[in-house]
Amino acid sequence: MNYNLFGYIIFIACIVIIIKYVGQICYRNGNVFVAELIPDHLQLCQQINKVLLVGYYLVNVGYATMTLVDWETIRSVPQLVEVIAARMAIIISILAILHYLNIYVLTTQVQKLIKTL
Repeated sequence: MNYNLFGYIIFIACIVIIIKYVGQICYRNGNVFVAELIPDHLQLCQQINKVLLVGYYLVNVGYATMTLVDWETIRSVPQLVEVIAARMAIIISILAILHYLNIYVLTTQVQKLIKTL
């Protein structure tokens, strides 16, 4: 029996929940950091944070679904659990890297741009 379809459904459901949860946390807590970068324009900061959230969702859900192409044929339940766990670990690691990269860009590059204006 091929378990790939079950694996796809479980993986996409779990990873979308994780991406949404992490995105909401970053969105709520990110307003403070964006507002610190542009202190006099709070409305603009909220809009920037919304754009960052939408971009975050698009990149992460898109990447997660693109990884389904590389799955090997799953023939047993233990192999199904192993593949799902490994793929989710990779996606979660990429989420962490993208988050810290985003913070780096916001704190260094945006401040340079603001100083030139």
